Amino acid sequence: MSPHHRITASPNHQKMNKQTKIYIAGHRGMVGSAIWRKLEAEGFTNLICKTSKELDLRDQKAVEEFFKTEKPEVVIDAAARVGGILANNDYPYQFLMENLQIQNNLIDLSHKNDVGKFIFLGSSCIYPKHAPQPLQEEYLLTDSLEPTNEWYAIAKIAGVKACEAIRKQFGKDYVSLMPTNLYGTHDNFDLETSHVLPAMIRKFHEAKEDGHLPVKLWGSGCPMREFLFVDDLADAVCFVLQNKLPENLYNIGTGNDLTIKELAETIQEIVGHKGNIVWDTSKPDGTPRKLMNVDKMKDSGWKASTDLKEGIKKTYSWYIQNIGDYKQVKL
Repeated sequence: MSPHHRITASPNHQKMNKQTKIYIAGHRGMVGSAIWRKLEAEGFTNLICKTSKELDLRDQKAVEEFFKTEKPEVVIDAAARVGGILANNDYPYQFLMENLQIQNNLIDLSHKNDVGKFIFLGSSCIYPKHAPQPLQEEYLLTDSLEPTNEWYAIAKIAGVKACEAIRKQFGKDYVSLMPTNLYGTHDNFDLETSHVLPAMIRKFHEAKEDGHLPVKLWGSGCPMREFLFVDDLADAVCFVLQNKLPENLYNIGTGNDLTIKELAETIQEIVGHKGNIVWDTSKPDGTPRKLMNVDKMKDSGWKASTDLKEGIKKTYSWYIQNIGDYKQVKL
């Protein structure tokens, strides 16, 4: 994120006291840690967190006790059980039930304990599988979901609707943000469970270290995807924190996409890998295109600021400094 990028005041700008007690659920994850860094950088000094060992968000009584003791004024929900297609397929009940438990406890107890502002984070996978591109907020619940992640998506849709219901019935500033594909520092680089961008960074890096061996990638490289640097999402959260937006659901993305082949060539160049790229067309491509319409956030006064190349360079630099030789170092 550009150091010159600053939150701009909208007509609904709220002067948020920097002493406001803000609870960030999921602060150790890629998203939660980015939000924590952003709020600290903006001068917020009363941030609270709990590790999963300190507070099991699935446990209603434990969460109830936390709210009574800590009394947060704002809650940012970046906590979720997440995973790829394999994990979603193998553990559908856990992906549905644990995410429902986490968000229901946070949303309901925030409401019951007079938390005035709640920011719920989800994913673009909440939209129907065959929705028109680019994806608009109005497409929610207009058709069937992608079967491989419907359990997670249904839970997140329930969270969106719960926040909408509280907003409608009680007039509270509860808002849902749906980011596109995220990447950045503190990402997951495990080839078994990581997403496409961090997996490519690791593959190209290891192939370079092994004498520029060829890199084999799944599919044809033709599908198009949109990617958002996680620090930009954190910036969006900080913007929403300090502005009262008129609607309950907003897409967060860049509004731009590229082919997987273009992504691979960009990462290959940044990593410095000189070998060949081999496309395994026997492997599935997935959805041909997945792009977010981000007009509503732009109209509200916020847009992403990190160029994809700049973001990949920052992510690769973090990978080198923190992971090193992944064959020997396990997260």
